[in-house]
Amino acid sequence: MRWTRRLRLCAAGALVASALFAPPAALAAQPSGGRLTDLVNPFIGTQNEGNTFPGAAVPFGMVQLSPDTGHRTGYDYTQNRIRGFSLIHLSGVGCAIGGDLPVLPTTGDVTETDYAKYAATFSHDDEQASPGYYRVGLGGGIRAELTATERTGVQRYTFPATGKANVLLNAGQALHKNVSSKVEILDDRTVRTTITGTGFCRSTRPYTVYTVTRFNRPFTAHGTWYQDSITPDATKSSGPGRNGAYVTFDARHDRTVEATTALSYVDPRGAEVNLRSAPARSFAQVREAARCAWEGRLDDVRVQGGNPALRIPFYSSLYRSFLAPNIGSDADGRYTGWDQKIHRTQGFTYYQNWSLWDTYRTQSQLLSLLAPREARDMAISVLKIDEEGGWLPKWGFGTVETNIMSGDPVTPFLTNAYQQGLLKGYEQRAYRALKKNADGVPPADTMYVGREANREYIAHGFAPYIKGRPYTKPGDSDYHHGGSVTLEYALSDAMLAQMARDLGHRADAARYAARSRNYRNIFDPSTGFFRARDASGVFAGPSDPARSEGFHEGSAWQYQWLVPQDLRGMVSLIGGERAANDRLDAFFAYDQLLKDPAGTARKVWVNGPYAYYNADKYNPQNEPDLIAPYTYLSTGQPWKTTDVVHAALTLFTDGPTGMTGNDDLGTMSAWHVFSSIGIFPVQPGYRTWGLTTPVFDRVDLVLDRAYYPGGGLTITAPGTSDTQRYVQGVRVNGTAYKQTYVTSDTLLRPSRLEFIVGARPSEWGTSPDAAPPALM
Repeated sequence: MRWTRRLRLCAAGALVASALFAPPAALAAQPSGGRLTDLVNPFIGTQNEGNTFPGAAVPFGMVQLSPDTGHRTGYDYTQNRIRGFSLIHLSGVGCAIGGDLPVLPTTGDVTETDYAKYAATFSHDDEQASPGYYRVGLGGGIRAELTATERTGVQRYTFPATGKANVLLNAGQALHKNVSSKVEILDDRTVRTTITGTGFCRSTRPYTVYTVTRFNRPFTAHGTWYQDSITPDATKSSGPGRNGAYVTFDARHDRTVEATTALSYVDPRGAEVNLRSAPARSFAQVREAARCAWEGRLDDVRVQGGNPALRIPFYSSLYRSFLAPNIGSDADGRYTGWDQKIHRTQGFTYYQNWSLWDTYRTQSQLLSLLAPREARDMAISVLKIDEEGGWLPKWGFGTVETNIMSGDPVTPFLTNAYQQGLLKGYEQRAYRALKKNADGVPPADTMYVGREANREYIAHGFAPYIKGRPYTKPGDSDYHHGGSVTLEYALSDAMLAQMARDLGHRADAARYAARSRNYRNIFDPSTGFFRARDASGVFAGPSDPARSEGFHEGSAWQYQWLVPQDLRGMVSLIGGERAANDRLDAFFAYDQLLKDPAGTARKVWVNGPYAYYNADKYNPQNEPDLIAPYTYLSTGQPWKTTDVVHAALTLFTDGPTGMTGNDDLGTMSAWHVFSSIGIFPVQPGYRTWGLTTPVFDRVDLVLDRAYYPGGGLTITAPGTSDTQRYVQGVRVNGTAYKQTYVTSDTLLRPSRLEFIVGARPSEWGTSPDAAPPALM
C-alpha cells in the first residue's frame, strides 16, 4: 500500500537530514536510489519574482513557517535582513498576503517595535534549507531553525551566552495590511494572538487568524508594545497599529529555546486544539517527520536516465506542486466557512487558498493524478464554499473571496475532478453548483463576482470590454478583460457540456456546447486574430494583435491558442493548418529556436516577470499561453511541440532565478513536471493528455489504487537527449499508438507508455486523425 511504502521510507531515513541546500551552489545530481528530498532546492524561485519561499512546511500544510526579508510576498534572495519568521506564505503569488506573526530572536534590551528597524542581518553562506527544514545564522551569533507539522510551526533558537535572549512576537505587522491585532501573555510559557488583516492585490475583505505559541521552558521576563511604546511586565496589548509581545530567557547556561506555534482560522480554542494535537516530539523528530512526509510525496514519481542536471529542478518543481491548497480545518474538524460561520467536516479535510485562474491549467491535474485523496477533499471544499457561502469561488484566500483574476476558472477545476473520478457521490451536487454559476451572476449584495459579464455573454455571445468601467466589488472585473473572458467562459462551457452529457442533462449539454463556440464571435477576419468587442459589439482597441486591449495579462497573440475545446475550428478560422503552423512558428520564433533553444527562451520569449502586454511572442512566464506549445499536436507537426517544450524547460534551473515568473501556487511547477515526463493536460477540465518526448529515460508514477486500480504508470524514452528528442513511434501497453494524446482511461489501469526517440522528426502523429478531439 502507498502509506506502507511511505512509512518504510521514513523509517529508513536518518534522524537528521544529511543534505541541505546552501545557495547558490547547486548540489551534484544524486545517484539513483538516494533520498529524493536531497534533490529539492527550496531557494529556486526566490529571486526575480518567482515569489517562492524557502521555509518549512509539510505537504498542503496550514503553516508555512518562513523568513520575511522585506519583499511584499515574503522572501527575496537579493536582500540580507530578516524581519521575522512568519506562519503564512503562498508559494509564488504576485501580491502581498500572509506573513502573519513574524517572530524573531534577538539579544540585549528590546528598544524597537518596527520589524523593518529591528530586522537581523544574515548571509547566504550561513543559510540552509531542505523540505520541511530551514536554518540561518543571524547577526549577533544567533542560530534560527524552523520545521513544521500540518498545523504548527516549530522553532529552535540557539543564542550566545547571555541573560537577555529575547523572542519578539509581532502581531501588528505582516505582509498584508493589518486591520487589528491582540496579543496576550497567558503564563510563563505561552503567548496567544488574534490577527485580522486584508489587502491581497485589490481585495479589501478581512480575514482573521488565531495563534498560540508555547515555549519549552519558562521565560524570565516579558512585556508588550504598542506603536513605539514598550511596556515591561505587561501581559496584554491590542489595537490597529504595531502591536506585539517579547519574552526573555536566561541563555547563560542553556542556550537553546524551542517554541511551537499553532494556527487556526476558527478561534483561539482551535489554535489550542491544534497545539495539543501536535505529537510531543523533539525538534529533531518533528524535522524528520516533515522530511519523511516529503519523501513519501516525491517518491510517487521516480525518474531514471536523462541529463542528471535536470533532476534538482524537476524534483524542486514537484515539491512546490504539493505546497497548496492548504488545510483549513482544525484538528477537531472545525473550519470557518465563507458564510463566516463555524462548520465541522464529516469524512473529509477542509482545504483553502484557491488560485484557480492559474491552477486549473496544470496543478489541479497533477494533484488529481498524484494526490487523489487530497484532490477529492479539495473539490468537496470548493463545493462547501458554494453551499455555505452562496456561490463558487474565483480566487479565494482563507475564509474570503478576493475576486482576483477573471473568467470562470472554477468550472474546469471541478470538471477535472469529475472526469478523474474524484467526485463520486457528489456529481449532481457539483453539477447544480456549476450550472448556477454558468447561467447566472452572483447577487449584488454578496462578495462574489462570478461570471460578472454573463448576462451579455449569454445574450450576445461575447463578454463586452468596457474600458474604465467602475468596479462594483473589490478585486478584478471581467468587463475590463472582455476578449480573454469570452475565451475563458467558452472553454468552461465546453467542459461543463461534457459533464452535463455524462450525467444525462442533454438539453443543458447542447446549450453549453453551443456556447463553447462563442470564441468565434470575437474573431476579427480583418486581422485574423481574436479581438475584444465593446458593449455595442464594435471591435475595440488597436487592430495590432500585439497591442490589443481587453485581454487579461496577455495579448491577442498569446490568447489565440486558448481554444482547447475546438482547436480544429480555431485553425480553420486562421486559414487552415499551413497558416496556423506559420503563425505558431512566428509566435515561438521557431527558426531562431532551432539554432539556440535556451537563448531564444531567455532573450526572445522572456521580457521580465510582469511584462504581460505588447508582445507577439510566447510568454512562458504566465498562464494564458501555457497550453500553446502543445497546439502543434493538432496541426500535424507534433515534433515542434517537443522543440518548443524542451526549449522552455531550459528556463527551470537550479538557483534562485530558476523559475519562470510567479509560480502561482504550483502552476508553473506543475507545467514543468508534466512537460518533463511527456504527458500534459491539453484540454483542462477534461480527460485528454497530450504526448511529447520526456526528458528522462524512464518515469515511474505510483498511483493510489483506490482511485486508479492500475496503481501505476510507467513512461519510457530510452536514449532521450537534446539530440535524440524526436518521437519516432509510441506504444501503449506494447501496442503501436498513432494519436498525439491519450485519455485518462489509460491511467486507470496498469499502463506502460513507450516513446521511441530519434535525431530527426518522423511521421508519427501527423495524420489528421491523430490530433486531440474537439469537445463540441
